[in-house]
Amino acid sequence: MNTAPVSPDASSRRRWLGLTMLSVGVAMIIVDATIVNVAVPSIARDLGLSGTGTQWVNTIYALVFAAFLVTMGRLGDRIGRRKMYLAGLALFLAASVLAGFAPSGETLIGARLLQGLGGAAILPATQSILNSSFRGRDRAIAFGIWGSVIGGMAALGPLIGGWLTTYLSWRWAFYVNVPWGLLAIVGTIMWIDESCDEDARSGFDPFGFLLVTLGLSAIVFGLIEGYTYGWTAPSQPFALLGWSWPLDSVSVIPFAIALGLVFLVAFAVVEIRRERAGKFFLFDFGLWRYPAFRYGNLAGSIVSLGEFGLLFALPLFLQAVLGMSAFQVGLTILSLAVGAFFAAPLAAGLSNRYGPRRVVTLGMALEAIGIFVTTLLLSRDLNVLLLVPPLFVYGLGVGFATAQLTSVVLADVPPEVSGLASGTNSMLRQIGSALGIAILGSVLFVSLGVGTGDRLAKIPGMPAVAQTAVRQAIEGSAGQALIGFRTGVVDPAVAKQLPPGLDPATLAQFGKSVAPPIEYAFVDAARLAGFVATGFVLLGLLFSLLLPKTKAHERLVEPGAVPTGADG
Repeated sequence: MNTAPVSPDASSRRRWLGLTMLSVGVAMIIVDATIVNVAVPSIARDLGLSGTGTQWVNTIYALVFAAFLVTMGRLGDRIGRRKMYLAGLALFLAASVLAGFAPSGETLIGARLLQGLGGAAILPATQSILNSSFRGRDRAIAFGIWGSVIGGMAALGPLIGGWLTTYLSWRWAFYVNVPWGLLAIVGTIMWIDESCDEDARSGFDPFGFLLVTLGLSAIVFGLIEGYTYGWTAPSQPFALLGWSWPLDSVSVIPFAIALGLVFLVAFAVVEIRRERAGKFFLFDFGLWRYPAFRYGNLAGSIVSLGEFGLLFALPLFLQAVLGMSAFQVGLTILSLAVGAFFAAPLAAGLSNRYGPRRVVTLGMALEAIGIFVTTLLLSRDLNVLLLVPPLFVYGLGVGFATAQLTSVVLADVPPEVSGLASGTNSMLRQIGSALGIAILGSVLFVSLGVGTGDRLAKIPGMPAVAQTAVRQAIEGSAGQALIGFRTGVVDPAVAKQLPPGLDPATLAQFGKSVAPPIEYAFVDAARLAGFVATGFVLLGLLFSLLLPKTKAHERLVEPGAVPTGADG
């Protein structure tokens, strides 16, 4: 059978239509990294999530994404990138439907885990498909579009999530993926050809993958669950799959964190030995000998701790204390996106004139200033418009730093390992975002719980059992029970601890009386989280000062390198 040759115009249209389908898939996974931030308070109220539960909803996605990113990229290079992309889309779509229908927090967290796995298959596949489909000037344009989609969707995620949550339901933050996912699957089948790396090193590294996954999971578990089970001494029993923690004087939490560190050290030893033996390996520790790669990744990962941790804490505060809707929170955070969009085009010109290192450092300095001023403004009677300027400055910093950080990280990395280096860079940024949510979330909820208890204890005549019940209601709702107290709606568990026979008006008055102390405690907790976030960004700024001085023209980013904005 004779096959008619494909005309150059038809082939070109096919490639650009394929780019569109790749952009749709990337947009979904990036939006889902940020869209949930403004929906979390509504999710907590609807599903009865505690503070630790809300942390897991966000953290599990970034954690699984990070753990599987390099493995999925390597697997796609071997078995076929289109196959991997389609598999990732199908899994992400199914997980989104499961998340939308989730009847409980446990189901939602499990669905988010599956979404992270699907996202880890999608992102590197799109990168590799573009790298193999485009050449020359077209390749630069294609990656420019791809990178713009990543940055734009990460910034617009909170606004989209806020609108869907306010006017439909938080469940639509997940349902919205269904039509786009189906479109991407059909379009991929029609317009994207299969490709693979015939020179890809054969083999797998299951032991290394297991070690890094267990190590990261144990550390994140310890950071998130420390308040629940006790940071040093046990505050409640811990059991897993029928096994119970046997020690009465030491909590499981320090053991989990220490075990996680041991796993990560073992992972490093295994990977170094596999590399020296010429075997397949996941992580090239030899890349750390390059100063730009070493300090650039340290700076980017540490900054991620503050960036994403703050974006987790701020919507919870704005909705609980100021009574804002999810859409109003999205509009407020939009000023950050505007700043990032404004800065990104300027970054290239500044980099050419002053060097990319100085642009990265400037960006991190602006981020620290924006976060610090935002934190100082937080109060019970805050005019939210005052947050717009510092969040805009924060966005400027994000735009400057992320626009140049990848090129700086890859500045002295040999071209033949730039793909692995860019994948490692993305993985470390994802790890930073997961740890940031875990750390700042714990700071927020520990401070909120302690502060609420201390302030309620100062109310004359309030029974101790009622104080405890109010505090537990706040802790068990990620602070969102405050909304009910402010409007005179008393949590049933709290009402049981009050004298029997109280009329509705008295109950309502009780709720309104405990609201101000909780609001003050929330302000203190949010400020503490903000100051910690500022500290992380400043630490990242210090590492950026150690970056080697390079000019933008000395080294172009290798086509296919994942921009740091891909963290979501």
